[in-house]
Amino acid sequence: MLVLAHVSDIHIDGSDRNTARATRVLDHVGRLSVDAILLTGDIADHGAVEEYEITRGLIETRAPLVLCPGNHDIRENLRKVLLGDLNGDGVESGGPVNQALRLPGATIALCDSSIPGRPDGLLSDETLDWLDGVLAAAPDVPAFVGMHHPAVPLGIPYVDEIRLGEPERLAGVLARHPQVVAVLAGHAHTGAATTFAGLPLLVAPGVVNTALLPFEIAAHPPVDRDLPPAVAFHVFDEGRITTHYRPVG
Repeated sequence: MLVLAHVSDIHIDGSDRNTARATRVLDHVGRLSVDAILLTGDIADHGAVEEYEITRGLIETRAPLVLCPGNHDIRENLRKVLLGDLNGDGVESGGPVNQALRLPGATIALCDSSIPGRPDGLLSDETLDWLDGVLAAAPDVPAFVGMHHPAVPLGIPYVDEIRLGEPERLAGVLARHPQVVAVLAGHAHTGAATTFAGLPLLVAPGVVNTALLPFEIAAHPPVDRDLPPAVAFHVFDEGRITTHYRPVG
């Protein structure tokens, strides 16, 4: 059995509130026996070095941790503070931050879907080629592909307007690799499960707040800041993935 803890959108901004909520979640998963922790973007709220320095103190866990940027992140600062240097992942300092983690029973490939200076997402040719290569290198190992931006609408209009662009290009890569089990995403600040390219698309819940559907609240954007932060646990066992969403009180 493989257990992945999926955290997203901690939005560290220097405030006690956001840091405390992120700490609750990361401390919780850090105490559990999970195989890996995935952090799918919007790690910092403004992409500032100081925000990543706070984050660095929160992600020192016993389980392997793999991450990717979101639209609030700044690649150069993230790479410098959290990955050790400007070119630690083998690309130019302003290039996409893609990370792969190879576990005994799974490959996890987190793709950089951020577009510097824009809220919507896109997987560059460089990133798609990288993903194709990572998956081709281990065709018999179950794989999980993640990124910040969901590839399909989720029913939250202001999120759907800034989802992943040109998702068909990602679908083309996934179609060549039948070992892919699921696609993982963040960005929406709500736990959600749907499908994309014939695969489960599993979205991490909110940490700093929870996005609500339009019929749940009249305000715009429909956001609840009082619901507890939450985490997704993806459990892969006997060829089947099951996701459990847990609030962290």
